[in-house]
Amino acid sequence: MPRGPTGSTIVTQTQPSAAELDSAGITSIEAEAPAEPISTQTFADFGVHPDIVAALADKGIVHPFPIQAMTLPVALSGHDIIGQARTGTGKTLGFGVPLLARVTVKGETSKSPVPAPEGKPQAMVVVPTRELAVQVASDLEAAAKRRGIRIVQIYGGRAFEPQIEALERGVEVVVGTPGRLIDLASRGHLDLSYVGGLVLDEADEMLDLGFLPDVEKILAMTPAARQTMLFSATMPGAVVALARRYMTQPTHIRAMQDDASEAETVAAIEQIVYRAHAMDKVELLARVLQAKDRGLTIIFSRTKRTAAKVSDELNARGFAAAPLHGDLGQGAREQALRAFRAGKVDVLVATDVAARGIDVENVTHVVNYQCPEDEKTYVHRIGRTGRAGNTGIAITLVDWDDLHRWTLINKALDLGIPDPQETYSSSEHLFTDLDIPTNATGKLPKSARTREGLGAERVEDLGETGRSGGERSSERSGGRGGRGNRSGGRGQGGRGTSRSNGDRPRGGGRPSRESNGADSSKASGDGQPRRRRRRTRGGSGGANTPPSDQN
Repeated sequence: MPRGPTGSTIVTQTQPSAAELDSAGITSIEAEAPAEPISTQTFADFGVHPDIVAALADKGIVHPFPIQAMTLPVALSGHDIIGQARTGTGKTLGFGVPLLARVTVKGETSKSPVPAPEGKPQAMVVVPTRELAVQVASDLEAAAKRRGIRIVQIYGGRAFEPQIEALERGVEVVVGTPGRLIDLASRGHLDLSYVGGLVLDEADEMLDLGFLPDVEKILAMTPAARQTMLFSATMPGAVVALARRYMTQPTHIRAMQDDASEAETVAAIEQIVYRAHAMDKVELLARVLQAKDRGLTIIFSRTKRTAAKVSDELNARGFAAAPLHGDLGQGAREQALRAFRAGKVDVLVATDVAARGIDVENVTHVVNYQCPEDEKTYVHRIGRTGRAGNTGIAITLVDWDDLHRWTLINKALDLGIPDPQETYSSSEHLFTDLDIPTNATGKLPKSARTREGLGAERVEDLGETGRSGGERSSERSGGRGGRGNRSGGRGQGGRGTSRSNGDRPRGGGRPSRESNGADSSKASGDGQPRRRRRRTRGGSGGANTPPSDQN
């Protein structure tokens, strides 16, 4: 397998054959895609609406990235598109700008193949996770600001009422997750019969999470004459099959890296792997976080319990850390992300599912505190750094019990690191490899504690149901008081009046990873949830069975 310029690995992504594309009626366009914007072109050169061009310029975005430059001419002409490029290369504006260009506001002549009455959704973006919905909506709002296009976010974890009210006031663009979109459409609050532009973002992840039945149901609710844009980092057979069934002569636009014609490149990421002892990991981690020029850092764990524990231990050692996992209510999850993006905390401790699709600029380090389950998870994790032309460092800590996992990952990706170096918090090579000051200890010096911390970021009242008073301790730790943002009980802002099965994939009864393990527990009179009773195979109750430690 080829290596990147810094010795990192170029990880091969799934790519359909020419025969598969031809049989699906898909035209393929490929081009080299450097990680920097194309300075010789501007968005205005593609005939984008002047107000959109001006709004992007207000945000300092003038020159398109390669995937955007390749997509705009095809998408603006109304053709269906399958866009493929690695994360962090500007895919959101690649579909967002054409989508917004087709939307009409009051006083304009409709350009949609399905003209919509005023206030009815004209375009929709479907994403696999809540965090990605927030992120995509934010990018679209920035681009649409000068045109006055109304954009609403529809996803679980929030009360139904504000979303219903926003739809009743009128919107042009809807961004949401499959479960909540279907819930509101089924109840008659969301009318999809005038959607002339539909985007399926992170399609491969959506299918991995079991949302195919929901996606098909949503597609059936929209007009056949719509323009469909499907964006995906990889192109497995399931994505090709979806395109064959629901798209009309789509164009497959694939932005390659200039040094990897058939590969997905993470060449800007330096990858370091250590064999570490479980009892020494936090001590080792505390020194890693004092590396020279370390900026925003994401630490990945496999379980919610570990994410909460590591975050608490780092805070006790003086680091500004925040957890992000499924036991947190939606308000706490968004609080952690806002604080991380704003730099109030510089360490985010997250589970894989909670962090899926997160795109935060200037992440310099990623640490796999627990070895990933497989090679795909590994690639997803380390891809949070080294984005949009930046460089990054990915550090993986492999416990003795996880050596078998690492062996499989190393073999699948041909990383060339079959036997990670045994490393402790006092190992000399640790300090040398990561440029850590030799006097660094397990605590951050008080003089270096300059971040405001998670407490400086307000917890937004989302009207979540099943919440218990919104105490900051439960919001931050994700403990029992933070469980159950599904339905019933009292919300942060008072009594929860709506019930939601939120973003649970239909079909087969598969539990939703999007909901990230937010269990529905009933609160007692003092605001604390009662222990849940579970039935055993013999039918007896298991009153003291602890909750599972899912993501």
